[in-house]
Amino acid sequence: MAKSVYIHIPFCVRICTYCDFNKFYIANQPVDEYLDCLIDEMSTRKDKVVETIFVGGGTPTALSVVQLEKLLKAINDLFTVTAEYTFEANPDELTEEKIKLLKAYGVNRLSLGVQTFDDELLKVLGRTHQSDDIEKAVKLSRKHNIGSVSLDLMFHLPGQTIEQFDDSLNKALSLDIDHISSYALILEPKTQFYNLYRKGKLKLPNEDLGEEMYQLLQKKMKSSHLNQYEISNFSRTGHESLHNKVYWKNEEYYGFGAGAHGYVDGIRYSNINPVNQYIKKLTNKEMPILQNSKVSIKEQMEEEMFLGLRMTEGVSKIKFQNKFNQSIEDVFGEDVKELINNELLIDNNDYLYLSKRGQIIGNEVFERFLLS
Repeated sequence: MAKSVYIHIPFCVRICTYCDFNKFYIANQPVDEYLDCLIDEMSTRKDKVVETIFVGGGTPTALSVVQLEKLLKAINDLFTVTAEYTFEANPDELTEEKIKLLKAYGVNRLSLGVQTFDDELLKVLGRTHQSDDIEKAVKLSRKHNIGSVSLDLMFHLPGQTIEQFDDSLNKALSLDIDHISSYALILEPKTQFYNLYRKGKLKLPNEDLGEEMYQLLQKKMKSSHLNQYEISNFSRTGHESLHNKVYWKNEEYYGFGAGAHGYVDGIRYSNINPVNQYIKKLTNKEMPILQNSKVSIKEQMEEEMFLGLRMTEGVSKIKFQNKFNQSIEDVFGEDVKELINNELLIDNNDYLYLSKRGQIIGNEVFERFLLS
């Protein structure tokens, strides 16, 4: 049984310079036809009752009020959410009318794509909002009793100083929000940043500064009202992202929409990316699947480790044993020993989890759990 639902809205008012998600400039797009087909795809699900729903993009709040209500009504007709219902939003698009609509249809968590509070860096990132819009969006969310508000912040940005990142962290914490997700910039192919970098027109801070920024992030959060529960995520107690935990715990979920990914009945699948092709498939009463693959036991064990180790609690040794009828030591014994000896991994008898140093170079640790 899939515990969660991810819904993809691939439209944006502006395309950000760093983004590699499936997205399209919303002007002249067949948005209404897309929503009709998305609703048709969601109608094929097996499970009506789910724990979490996450509506992401693109930018879901790029939809008009009428389009947004159409989507919200369809989701309510098709699913019952028992725990967490999240919408991604851009601060400048989160009008009072849209917030009231989201609240009326049961959305209890907002994830705001803030990235930085520095207006010059926001321009570099291609964002449409300014720092003042962030405070307005948070205040409106509080005014209408949205249960949980999360901010996304980025670091290791072109031209970003540690002082600028420190200032963004201070401003985010001053808003008394419930959750922060903070990631270092990764240059992904097919992004504007990647193309500029290849042409020698984009300079990134050095890796040492990136590590220093991450350590500053951990230090700031440790002295704040937010607790670290994953490598890049910090929350008030009871405000962890339950939807993202489904991914990190390697549990199953539906993915709906152009370019969405899902994991159901042991099969990982991805939908086709182009909006017109997605619409054509569903109009012809066909599923919009681009590819799917049965996840082998070997792959499940790998994923159990490198996804689970992202969480500060780590990977449960008992859960691994019960799930695969083998212990972690049976499968990954030598690598686990070496990582513990190198003080990158800690074993408290019940869980394996990353040390502070292991969190900084997490990707190097995760690679050790890819079976040859």
